[in-house]
Amino acid sequence: MAELSVRIGSLGLRNPVMPASGCFAVEYQEALDLGGLGALVIKSVTPKKRVGNPTPRVAEVQGGLLNSIGIPSKGLDAFVRDVLPAYQGFGTPVVVSLSADTVAEFAAAVQVLSRPGVAAIEANISCPNLEADGLAFAMQARSTHDAIAAMRRATDLPLWAKLTPNAGDVAAIARAAEEAGADAVVMGNTALGMAIDVHTRRPRLGNGMGGLSGPALKPVTLRMTYQCARAVRIPVIGCGGIATAEDAVEYLLVGATAVQVGTASFIDPGAMQRIVAGLHDYCAAHGVARAAELTGAVQMEGEEQRSWRAQSAAWA
Repeated sequence: MAELSVRIGSLGLRNPVMPASGCFAVEYQEALDLGGLGALVIKSVTPKKRVGNPTPRVAEVQGGLLNSIGIPSKGLDAFVRDVLPAYQGFGTPVVVSLSADTVAEFAAAVQVLSRPGVAAIEANISCPNLEADGLAFAMQARSTHDAIAAMRRATDLPLWAKLTPNAGDVAAIARAAEEAGADAVVMGNTALGMAIDVHTRRPRLGNGMGGLSGPALKPVTLRMTYQCARAVRIPVIGCGGIATAEDAVEYLLVGATAVQVGTASFIDPGAMQRIVAGLHDYCAAHGVARAAELTGAVQMEGEEQRSWRAQSAAWA
């Protein structure tokens, strides 16, 4: 069988498949072996308690899902006491996703979360920045750099910057995260969308607008993953519309080192385990000895086969 292990900076993963934050809970152990995943990414926690957005929070649309959850949270103390311990003990690295309203809140929260049992922190900088009139941190290079730099000073843990497809120049955002000290970037989150009930003439989400995920998002985030991988030297984690092993391979080929699976797990709770098995099958069928060889191996028209990620073999 192919060797599926990869490295995200200093963190080694047994394979490149992990859940996307907000689309996974420890209860998934009833449907799949959590010890068989690359990492366990927990739903975002916020420093303060949050009730989330008004209902309805989810709406199915053609080719995907709209959500406006609002990151409900019981706060850091409750998270550390009641949530985090449940994810430990599977022999799989635990990644904590963090959302905050200000740079100072991000930095303070990272210090609290830098504890034994946490393998990495994923900074959800796709969330609104209250110091910039609610504009998401990852919409601008400067605010991205400020947030990541503050967190970098506050922790020695691996730090992943979760970017947003709603940004214009995502390559510049990725470079800002890298320059500020991020160990990896996650590309990306949901794209802003909307749906209307034509009978009531009202939005189908209680908050009006929400984030689009699922297959409809994949061509957009795949393209952005490609752009990020060409722009930075740190690993890129691809996310958006991944439901099969072939989807995951596409992300690896355009430059991702690992992938995150979200909406597909709502449809099939065993999706991630199926994708890991499918990666073994793909590698066997194509004579690939190590999954890391796929990273960046896309062949673009008019170019020689390039592997700007795989050529850094030390990462794998």
